[in-house]
Amino acid sequence: MFRSRSKDEQAAPTKVTADQAQQPRDPQAPKGRPTPRRSEAQSQRRSLAQTPTNRKEASRRQREARRADLARQREALASGDERYLPARDKGPVRRFARDYVDSRFVVAEFFLPLAVIILVLSMIQAGAMQTYVLLLWMLVIALIVVNSVVIAFQLKRQLRKRFPDENLRGAVPYALMRTLQMRRLRLPKPQVKRGERP
Repeated sequence: MFRSRSKDEQAAPTKVTADQAQQPRDPQAPKGRPTPRRSEAQSQRRSLAQTPTNRKEASRRQREARRADLARQREALASGDERYLPARDKGPVRRFARDYVDSRFVVAEFFLPLAVIILVLSMIQAGAMQTYVLLLWMLVIALIVVNSVVIAFQLKRQLRKRFPDENLRGAVPYALMRTLQMRRLRLPKPQVKRGERP
């Protein structure tokens, strides 16, 4: 029951494994993966040859790739090419929100020029001029708030109607932030004319 194995029994498994290792593989047997095509093998060799040898070279290549991506993004922002836009501007929902804002006259886009005019008028030290400037300032802010609320409500309704299955999170604030920029300075560039239906 507790006896040790004989020497023949212990040596037998090693002979079998040694015989198996020396036996050549059957040429018809599958090797577990397909043979790569010549073009694939060459491209793999090239990519191995182009791998950076040190850390400095790797960081330089990374910087160059980042610069190329940023240049592509700038071109896409100017042309409206969806493929290379930043993640915050991609997708049909964001595109519709941009087109919806760009097709309308919005009070908020004239905020900066109006602010400059009001600032210049506030420097005039005439009798009741300060009161009028303050009233004008309050009127501009009230118009911007009312206009933004109306646009947000209408845009939300249109988005729900057009994209019922899409994720609409963040689309309305994205559009409202776009309204604060002057039309010429908006990025991505407007793709629709004023009055045109998106």
